[in-house]
Amino acid sequence: MKVSLRLGEIFLIQVFLYMLCWLVNDYLASMVSLIFATMFLAILLVSLVVEVVERSRVPRWYFIFMLISVIAPIVSAGIYLSISQGVDWMK
Repeated sequence: MKVSLRLGEIFLIQVFLYMLCWLVNDYLASMVSLIFATMFLAILLVSLVVEVVERSRVPRWYFIFMLISVIAPIVSAGIYLSISQGVDWMK
């Protein structure tokens, strides 16, 4: 049995997992979101530079997946911060 997820479904799963983390502990979630978004952005930028310099034939869905992985923690943080009017550990 092969399970194939579309990129939209992967995005929703990531947003759900980040939101779950935000609801459990906002300090941990802010650190995880910051670290993961930065890490995925760095990997995406390096991959794009390598793709431009040397055609490596990486599939297009990889770049879209990496972009989704950068956007998902930002979206979930925005949703949480708009609902809760800020984080508790900053007060």
